[in-house]
Amino acid sequence: MWLVPPPGRVVVAVDDTGAVLGTANMYANRPGNGSHVASASYMVDPAHHGRGVGRALCEDSLTWARAAGFRAMVFNAVVETNVHAVRLYESLGFSILGTVPEGFHHPEKGYVGLHMLHRPL
Repeated sequence: MWLVPPPGRVVVAVDDTGAVLGTANMYANRPGNGSHVASASYMVDPAHHGRGVGRALCEDSLTWARAAGFRAMVFNAVVETNVHAVRLYESLGFSILGTVPEGFHHPEKGYVGLHMLHRPL
C-alpha cells in the first residue's frame, strides 16, 4: 500500500548508521484531469521527531513535484491535532483550505477535524 507506481516515488530517510528515520511517498492526487496536482504521505519514526526528518521529506517531495511538472500539492487529510505537522506544512507555504469536522476518530481525543492543505508550485 505504501509503494506507489511510477511516476510516483517512495523515499526513505536514513542516518549515518543506516537506521531508518522516516519515509515518504509522492504521487498524483487524482488520475486524469486532476493529475496535475501532487500529493504525498509521510511517516517519521517517533524516536526521531524534532530532528528535521519530516521537513527534509516534505521539501524533497516539493522538489520532486516541481521537477515532475505538477502545478500544486495538496494534502487531503491532515489530522488537526497533529499540530507539529500542520505547523511544518504552513511554514513550507501550505494553506488550510478547509476542515472536515469530526473527520477523524482520534484514539485519545475523540472525534477531531481533518484539514485539507494546498500549496501552489
